[in-house]
Amino acid sequence: MSKSYNPEQEFSRRTLMAGVGGGIVWAGLVARLFQLQILEGEKYDELANENHIKLELAPPRRGRILDRFGKPLASHRRAGRVTVIPEQLNDPAATIASIGSLIDLSDTQVTRVLEDIQRARRRRAAFLPVIVANELTYEDFARMNVHAVELPGVQVEMALTRSYPRGRDFAHVLGYVARASQDDLQRLTEGKTADEAETIDRMFRHPDMRTGRQGMERFAEEWLRGKPGFHKLVTNAAGRVIDQIPDDRLAPEPGKDLFVTIDMDLQRVAIERFEGESGAAVVLDVETGDVLAMVSTPAFDPNDFVNGISGHDYALLRDDTRAPLYPRAHGGVYPPGSTFKIVVATAALETGAIKPTDRVHCNGYYHFGNRTWHCWKHGGHGSMDLHSGIRGSCDVYFYEVARRTGAQAIADTARKFGFGEAWSLGMTGARGGLVPDPEWKLRARKEPWFEGETLNFGIGQGQLGVTPLQLALMTARVASDGAALKPTLIGLGPKDPDKHVLDAPLDPKVIELMQSGMYGVTSEAGGTALRSGDLGLGGPRMAGKSGTAQVRRISQAERDSGIRKGLNIERELRDHALFVAYAPADNPKYACAIVVEHGESGSGAAAPLARDILAYAIRTNSGRRPAWTQSASVVAPADDEEAPA
Repeated sequence: MSKSYNPEQEFSRRTLMAGVGGGIVWAGLVARLFQLQILEGEKYDELANENHIKLELAPPRRGRILDRFGKPLASHRRAGRVTVIPEQLNDPAATIASIGSLIDLSDTQVTRVLEDIQRARRRRAAFLPVIVANELTYEDFARMNVHAVELPGVQVEMALTRSYPRGRDFAHVLGYVARASQDDLQRLTEGKTADEAETIDRMFRHPDMRTGRQGMERFAEEWLRGKPGFHKLVTNAAGRVIDQIPDDRLAPEPGKDLFVTIDMDLQRVAIERFEGESGAAVVLDVETGDVLAMVSTPAFDPNDFVNGISGHDYALLRDDTRAPLYPRAHGGVYPPGSTFKIVVATAALETGAIKPTDRVHCNGYYHFGNRTWHCWKHGGHGSMDLHSGIRGSCDVYFYEVARRTGAQAIADTARKFGFGEAWSLGMTGARGGLVPDPEWKLRARKEPWFEGETLNFGIGQGQLGVTPLQLALMTARVASDGAALKPTLIGLGPKDPDKHVLDAPLDPKVIELMQSGMYGVTSEAGGTALRSGDLGLGGPRMAGKSGTAQVRRISQAERDSGIRKGLNIERELRDHALFVAYAPADNPKYACAIVVEHGESGSGAAAPLARDILAYAIRTNSGRRPAWTQSASVVAPADDEEAPA
């Protein structure tokens, strides 16, 4: 007999099975939840955050450039600007037109912005902002802020921009920064790994990034640049940034400050003394070789290049007859005129071609072959020895000295003083000039050297070309008794690029005679710059050498009828005025070289500038230590960051 069916037992069994099954399902759900929320919670938090958190490249703050006492020469300031995010624009042309109805945009700006937007999209960089307008006025900044919420993809913000507080004063030393061009990117990524090159390329696509184009800004690019980081931004469903999450781990690393050896105040005094004339001035510390002033005037304002200079404005600079883009102090090549007689005399004495007591009679001219060379003093100087020849700058005396010495010996001695060397010191545009000799002429001109050329060489004319920096180096070597000299422009920063040191031996006894002659120029009767020797400091005097360099050949007919000078001839045909000096004469601290273009007279136009500049250096620099040798507390404070102007 079969077992009878019990409904209650069957229900209990099924309930148990259902309960066990349900328990297993719930256990699985709990385990999965534990895995998702506890074991893998951080992973999924990050994935979720990616849906509304965006990492935006944060460019580093560029390091400042400071003078020897910590005063900023290149820093930063705050300025208002408008940018657009290309990927958030449905109709770029309409958006830019709307912006143009609120602030003034030129046709050139509109065209440039639309081209930048298209370029960003082609490069798959549409997430990066494109600058529409910089340097907003207070009114424009406020107006754009009010209406920005109505314009998707438009951002109005305060941004740091590179600033050069002294404007033109240091343009040729510092150079300037600008948006990186394709050529810049190629230069910046040269020699880098693929990953490094990609990082650099991406960084310089950012609208806030700038690269050095000239001068110290270019030479010290890696020192000043820093390393990029990221901003962690919170966005809404439309992609608009609604918040920023601080994260120190992602912060950019700022660039390092660079100290130059120049004294900003001394530089300003030197520029003011030029009073609008074109020319150059270089001041050196005789003991250390530090460059204390490096003036090229006129100059350009580097602030004009930071956000891009217009083609029209650049053409005005390029075509200006006074050449403000020309770095005269270290790249300007001039005939040194009579300042070069120091080199000629040194060569003659060191080779034994003359003795200090040898005399030459000057009656105003010098016959050699079938030509006549003239002295600057009509009627002549009379009988001249070495000391009086330097003091009165007698051309006839130095014609004879140069002839006895020979071109090769003069050229060799010139190189001992630093001529022929392109001293960049970290700047762009440096030139070495030319120290001609027989070998050079045979190689360059396929012609032999003529002895008549040696006579021109002897008074600093002919093919000879030097820079004001080289003249200052020559003077510093004389002032330091011929000691070795290493010129430098970098106080604290990347390694100085110039490895050359002026250490070729110079006979101290010969140098002492040069010092005596230069003192005679400024302090003895018959000296060509006697009126400028007194520094006005109650005792100390300067020693120097004047020079006047011809820029045209004077014909015999003009000599017979009277040489035209001053206002009687066009400015560009007037002689250059030069003067080299050191001070105090009895205990030299500073050396300088001055070139006043078309200034006519070295003693009249250039010597007073040298006197005033050296006097200021003695009054203000003696005993002051450079900022980079002191505690951090003496270094200039953080930059003043200005609001829109």
